[in-house]
Amino acid sequence: MQKTCKRKQLQLDGRSQKTPKSTTEEPYPCHHRPTAEECRAVRDELLALHGFPPEFLKYRRHRLMKMEPFSNEAQSEPLINSDDGDHKEEGVLDGLIKIVLSQNTTELNSQKAFASLKSVFPTWEDVYAAETKSLENAIRCGGLAPRKASCIKNVLSCLHERKGKLSLEYLRDLSVDEMKSELSNFKGVGPKTVACVLMFNLQQDDFPVDTHVFEIARAIGWVPAVADRNKTYLHLNRRIPNELKFDLNCLLYTHGKLCRKCTMKGSSQKKLTSKDCSCPLSVNVVDG
Repeated sequence: MQKTCKRKQLQLDGRSQKTPKSTTEEPYPCHHRPTAEECRAVRDELLALHGFPPEFLKYRRHRLMKMEPFSNEAQSEPLINSDDGDHKEEGVLDGLIKIVLSQNTTELNSQKAFASLKSVFPTWEDVYAAETKSLENAIRCGGLAPRKASCIKNVLSCLHERKGKLSLEYLRDLSVDEMKSELSNFKGVGPKTVACVLMFNLQQDDFPVDTHVFEIARAIGWVPAVADRNKTYLHLNRRIPNELKFDLNCLLYTHGKLCRKCTMKGSSQKKLTSKDCSCPLSVNVVDG
């Protein structure tokens, strides 16, 4: 028997805090950084250093395809060859589960976990009908299998109970605040996960704040040194122009994984060292 829909419990990607329903709140009204010019300059510098991260190209292409012709965003974003051969748009439910599996593990392990999940259970109906232990075994390589399996089961149970089918495509017809409210109701889906689904799968102008983005934002003075991640999310979403959010977020995330000068946490990936490059953001680092 499937568990009933549970809400307002501890989340995988953060403490027990609700996703802000709106980004209109300004936690640091006297902090006037970043400016639009700073955002554009950092985007351009990181693009020149890293190129656009290939793992995000398909999401970028789908965003551009959904824009009105000759929109400001289409004109403002740099021209990049985004033909990576993957033209199928990822479903919202697939995107959500991928992000859940990415919590507290490496990118490689989360990809293996999702591939294993889809190999063992080809459809979400199969996952819904499966024993929790079988689901845990399928995603064990991604770490925290019991917690993540519980989250996945709860999402599917809630959808089956409330909508009668295992799909999140209905979110595309809602307002941004409604999207956030719907996603936040799922146990284990926290603020960062909600923001990622909005940006990657629902083509909204949102700016998720993961560990890499948070550390860089504090290091270069885009938020006060005392800022926490939730207030950093609110502040950056207010300050960063919508047309720059997607590219800048992807590039800051990639830079945080690779540059030793910008983040203190280690990475299983090869880091850029002083022999490899001169970090374009190091001149903006704020001490203390």
